[in-house]
Amino acid sequence: MINPARVIERKRDGEELEGAELSAFMRAYHEGNVEDYHLAAFLMAVYFRGLSERELAALLEVMMGSGATVDLGADRARAVDKHSTGGVGDKISIALAPLAASLGVRVPMISGRGLGHTGGTLDKLEAIPGFRTDLDLDTFRRQVLELGCGLIGQTAQIAPLDRRLYALRDVTGTVESIPLISASIMSKKLAEGIGGLVLDVKRGGGAFLPELDRALELARTMVRLGAERDCRVVALLTAMDRPLGHAIGNALETEEAILTLSGEGPADVRELTVALAAEMAVLAGVADDLEDGRARATRALDDGSALDRMRRIVEAQGGNPCVLDDPGLLPAAPVRRVVESGRDGWVTAVDARALGRAAVALGAGRRRVQDDVDPAVGFHVTARPGQRLERGAPIATVYARSEADAQAGEDAVRSALRIGEARGAEPLPLISHRVDAAGVTELGAPAT
Repeated sequence: MINPARVIERKRDGEELEGAELSAFMRAYHEGNVEDYHLAAFLMAVYFRGLSERELAALLEVMMGSGATVDLGADRARAVDKHSTGGVGDKISIALAPLAASLGVRVPMISGRGLGHTGGTLDKLEAIPGFRTDLDLDTFRRQVLELGCGLIGQTAQIAPLDRRLYALRDVTGTVESIPLISASIMSKKLAEGIGGLVLDVKRGGGAFLPELDRALELARTMVRLGAERDCRVVALLTAMDRPLGHAIGNALETEEAILTLSGEGPADVRELTVALAAEMAVLAGVADDLEDGRARATRALDDGSALDRMRRIVEAQGGNPCVLDDPGLLPAAPVRRVVESGRDGWVTAVDARALGRAAVALGAGRRRVQDDVDPAVGFHVTARPGQRLERGAPIATVYARSEADAQAGEDAVRSALRIGEARGAEPLPLISHRVDAAGVTELGAPAT
């Protein structure tokens, strides 16, 4: 019989748990014999003490073993997924998955909901009227083989233990833990039956791991975990010192992803989508190299191939494909307020984390596990670091349910945007580093 208090105490005191002991503890939680409050305490102990490589391996195995895996057969070599560690305004997956599928990649994408101050791909997809993210695994597998892509959430079949831990981490302040992030991501992704994985690891103030050294540590950890399980992993470190694109909020971000699939959209969203698609295409063996992959991805966005693939996916998963032609069919907030600059000057910073938290306060995210999200609320932030403003120039639009919420949103925007007399420091490069089994390459792509 496992003693939960003893396991928690040992981890709290920095001891290394035996793999069998850690596995038994997690299985007992999964079976209902250990309570949420035990796991909350254990997660906090891990947050402060970390996990050894052996403990992390044991945690990953028990999380994967708590559910089923997808068998893509001979298509495994072409099966490549993408995962982001979470950012504000990060709608890349919605455009990237159909884009990669249009290039010949098999994309079995199992995504999550909002976590902390960041939005979740599932919440954004479900802003599309009728779109189902709860496909059973047989249907999911068939769709991946037929359409090249399926977009679902965790079911009771895929890593159900992670599903419970994910929700608990969100409300206990234990999100920013490298071993917990790694185990969560890799348990879901390896269960998809993929042969490759591309990671978008965020850094900067709006990321869960703002510091460069911690972002690199996370990337190296997941590259190693993949290599140990015959899955090739490549990670790109990308900027989250400002929001990605302009839209923050579920329906607003879905609309921006649709614009990107239509050959439009903000420059940074398009650039990052193309870069990640190129990595996926190379891992899947459908592009000769990254230059070829970027060229193929760019063509697919511009000639309508990627948008057509998304149309087929939306229709297959019960959504209204007319949304792709008329994003006005997405949920819309009743109150819209344009926020104007109160002074002349340069935008020196846009605090992504503050805006993410403000979006949660509007209803776009969760404060408790059982909370629903409001798909219609959020922000459209047009001001960018390094931009010169005149007094009265529009800097953002708040989408809210009430005038009081709109005022709170306006106050949040004014606090998050810093305007000064001088231009300020250069923002982080959009894509700064690439990490794979061979090591770390500094790229330093200029900010967009």
